[in-house]
Amino acid sequence: MNKRNHVGEVTEGVETTLTHAGREPANQYGFVNTPIVRGSTVVFPTLSALEGGKQDYVYGRRGNPTSESVQALVTELEAAHGTLLAPSGLSAITIAILSTVKAGDEILVTDSVYGPTRTFCDGVLHRMGVTARYYDPRIGSSIAGQITERTRAIFVESPGSLTFEVQDLPAIAAARGERDVKIIVDNSWATPLFHRPLALGADLVVHAGTKMFVGHSDAMFGTISANEGAWKSLLDTHGQLGICVAPEDAFLAARGIRTLAIRMKEHHTRALELAAWLEQQPGVERVLHPGLASHPDHDLFRRDFAGGGSLFAIALSPRPHAALAAFMDGMRLFSMGYSWGGYESLILPTRPASIRTATSWDATGPLVRIHVGFEDADDLRRDLTEGLQRYLA
Repeated sequence: MNKRNHVGEVTEGVETTLTHAGREPANQYGFVNTPIVRGSTVVFPTLSALEGGKQDYVYGRRGNPTSESVQALVTELEAAHGTLLAPSGLSAITIAILSTVKAGDEILVTDSVYGPTRTFCDGVLHRMGVTARYYDPRIGSSIAGQITERTRAIFVESPGSLTFEVQDLPAIAAARGERDVKIIVDNSWATPLFHRPLALGADLVVHAGTKMFVGHSDAMFGTISANEGAWKSLLDTHGQLGICVAPEDAFLAARGIRTLAIRMKEHHTRALELAAWLEQQPGVERVLHPGLASHPDHDLFRRDFAGGGSLFAIALSPRPHAALAAFMDGMRLFSMGYSWGGYESLILPTRPASIRTATSWDATGPLVRIHVGFEDADDLRRDLTEGLQRYLA
């Protein structure tokens, strides 16, 4: 499907962008993929070039053709002013946050946030003199009552990667009004193919690129994209922290992103079908996937998202811990692992009640997070059926 830019002109479809953006074969001896460029020192031909910075690259830490190719592609996908790379999703999150706050400020953070983000806010930010306050992810426009004169940023993760609440980003952006409060969105689940936070009022978008962008579970990677108003502070913070990405990892990310549209279509379809099937299975009390009509945020999802990611969760009926061990340990195709986004299916028990502070988690049974990979769908259902039988035995 073609898209239109802000002046109404027809531009390329996203599949075309994914295939061609960020590549310049004419500048790399005709090779289709931007090669891995390793190096630290960049030499200047003249004093004038050195003093004026009159060349594309000045030092290895500040980028090279390999990293720039990924930055250009993600910038186009997010319709951002610019994109910077980070060596992990968590580092992308921390850089984005640090670019918006200083000692004495505060940040509002969704209570459904990724655990390591919360740990950073309660640890490093606290030591810096920055206060993190957590809010109900379904607060919507009522967040206006949480914003104070010290608030400098609002961190949104939509949906939350454990409990899958969808946040009303346009309402949050409107509630901010004209105040200098930056909105940061973790968009790792939906990717810019299915969700465009900058168009809905966000200022910065982060990705745990390790997951959907890389897509093969073989590289750590993160991205931070910003609108024009947030760009300079982001660029300065990124540079002052000395952040850089290994060219091999940037190359693997570029390779993965080229197939993102095809993979996301499959992940969306497979995950939604499996989630709907699990709603009917014994031992499953609730399925947390915003693409399901039963999800309380389904209408928001339909309004703001074009599709969903590979990840969702199931709340099981209460059983002894030994039953959960029997369920998990006997899996043949679903491996236990902390990440997601690769070709292999994963499963992980989680404990949201242990970390929430602004809201409570009311499920009495275990919550199990599922990432749906590319195995045969019947085989995955069989694996889960056998697991649920062990759980209920």
